[in-house]
Amino acid sequence: MRANRRRFLLGAAATMTIVGATRAAPRPRLVVVGGGPGGATAARYAALLGRGKIEVTLVEPSPTYATCFFSNLYLGGLRGWDSLVHDYRALGSSNALKVVPLAAARIDRDGMTVVLEDGAMLGFDRLIMAPGIDLNYGSVPGYSEAAAEAMPHAWKAGPQTKLLKAKLDAVPDGGLIIMVAPPNPYRCPPGPYERVSMMAHALRSAGKPSARIVILDPKDKFSKMGLFQEGWERRYPGVVEWQDPTIHGGIKGVDPATMTVTTDFEARRADLVNVIPAQTAGRIAREAGLSNVTGYCPVDPASMRSTVDPSIFVVGDASIAGDMPKSAFAANSQAKTAVLAVLSDLAGAPAFPAHYESTCWSMITPTDCVKVDGVYEAAEGKIKEIRGFVSDTGEPDAIRRRNVDEASAWYDAMIADVFGSPST
Repeated sequence: MRANRRRFLLGAAATMTIVGATRAAPRPRLVVVGGGPGGATAARYAALLGRGKIEVTLVEPSPTYATCFFSNLYLGGLRGWDSLVHDYRALGSSNALKVVPLAAARIDRDGMTVVLEDGAMLGFDRLIMAPGIDLNYGSVPGYSEAAAEAMPHAWKAGPQTKLLKAKLDAVPDGGLIIMVAPPNPYRCPPGPYERVSMMAHALRSAGKPSARIVILDPKDKFSKMGLFQEGWERRYPGVVEWQDPTIHGGIKGVDPATMTVTTDFEARRADLVNVIPAQTAGRIAREAGLSNVTGYCPVDPASMRSTVDPSIFVVGDASIAGDMPKSAFAANSQAKTAVLAVLSDLAGAPAFPAHYESTCWSMITPTDCVKVDGVYEAAEGKIKEIRGFVSDTGEPDAIRRRNVDEASAWYDAMIADVFGSPST
């Protein structure tokens, strides 16, 4: 059915070209859904490298994007909110790129169209999906979108991040913070533990030495585990307690009315509860049939092309990207690979082997930063890490301080690369 429709459209296009010989042939159309690090990068690079040979449209309803990456530094008091917020003006100023400020309601794969929230339709020859994540509120019994107003997740930067900071600032000396950490896979593997570090820093800076933080984790290990635990013991002795399932016995539920978290062994009331639930690919990708039983979208490791639909690519947190973490750097890298494949499809550009990179810095204190990075290729049927680096425990303070400067410089460079403008 779909192949017949495509043959019909191609035949109709050929007929229109013959009949209207004086009219310029239409350019191939690329539509990008989602304006985060993956989607904005894809749109910008497609317009830049396409050199006018393809028509590029970015569909993104929000006029600004607040970065989840570095939002933990806002919680810790190391950055202002405005430094995390960026807009699409530089992208929209390009004649080669149109930004549509509406939400995509659904994808009509057979019709090769994106249906917008107002009912308008955008046809595409290729589609890059960058819908990010959705939160599975029901993964923690008692939690819900409404409950997040009392127990914020702040795993999508915006009002939730500001709410979490306000509640953090209100924690009294001697108070208790409980974090319910997410199960794998989830956005930004070291993120919850950097958040705890920045919470501990905020408490110390506010003169609250007796406040404590307990992490209830469904996992038995986590990213940069040895580095964080060393940092907590050294920088915040007696403040942070991490519990795996062998200690808490299982997270049975939360009650936002009483600010209580119940495990197999006890019910504890806290002054602040930060629940980070399980996650899946964004709704629009799942409803388009691009995901599998994991809730995420399988892709060809050599191109980020959907294994479900060859006209669609999925980049960023929504994709199943093998050894790559779900991070902004990863999404940015994946988007560039997808764009090269799109240009090969639509504009006859040469194809190149996929090459991916990702580096993640995590702040423990304002002068103590650790990092992990990796280089990846398509191999063994997946995106495979071929070279990696992780900070060592016991590193000299000078190295950790240098990492702080490196992370800050990376943020500015990443914002410029994604949005085409410097960090604000």
